[in-house]
Amino acid sequence: MSRSLRRGVLAATVLTLSVASLSACSAGNDAQTLGIKPDNAETSVGDIKVQNANVVTQPDLKAKGPAVVTATVFNNGAKDQKLDSITLPGTGQSAELSPAKGAKGPLTVPAGGYLVLGGKGNASAVLANGREAAQDGNAQPVTFSFSRTGKVQLPALVVPANGYFKDFGPEVVPQPGTTPSGTGQPSESGKPSESGKPSESGKPTESGKPGEPAGQGEEAHAGH
Repeated sequence: MSRSLRRGVLAATVLTLSVASLSACSAGNDAQTLGIKPDNAETSVGDIKVQNANVVTQPDLKAKGPAVVTATVFNNGAKDQKLDSITLPGTGQSAELSPAKGAKGPLTVPAGGYLVLGGKGNASAVLANGREAAQDGNAQPVTFSFSRTGKVQLPALVVPANGYFKDFGPEVVPQPGTTPSGTGQPSESGKPSESGKPSESGKPTESGKPGEPAGQGEEAHAGH
């Protein structure tokens, strides 16, 4: 093989490796698209599939308070299933389940349908002490219990309610130094005015009779 041909083969090989490296950098968990919508945990057991499971904590990393479990649950079976509970094994934490706005009763995953947890107007799963139970950045085991399938467990990513998760987070806890509206604290206009103080004429006098000038009682007595 001539020297010029060998150089051409080498250049083509380097170019191929460079393209392959760039392709690898744009795929998988390190893809730039994760800045828009990150990869989330999912698993399937029987007819149930749990997708996009996360534990979303307070947006401020120092704030304590509730967290929420978000997920989409699919039911590929021919019968409805109830979501009985969501727990965090090893923490003693159990989520309070509430139906979507305007709905009543237990959370149900309809046959051939799905149930969305988290987000405005959807069903919710609230962890009262979320910060104590889950640490941001961890993969927190979460167990979903269904009426027919039973327990479905998967590791859910723990993230603060920022960026993509801003609209899926828990109720925000007021931070120190801030005063929530409607606290009932008196405004400047609510302070007693000068006109609200007792007048001088209302003070007890030496005669002991309110509103009577000093000495007037003695003169009246002397006249008698």
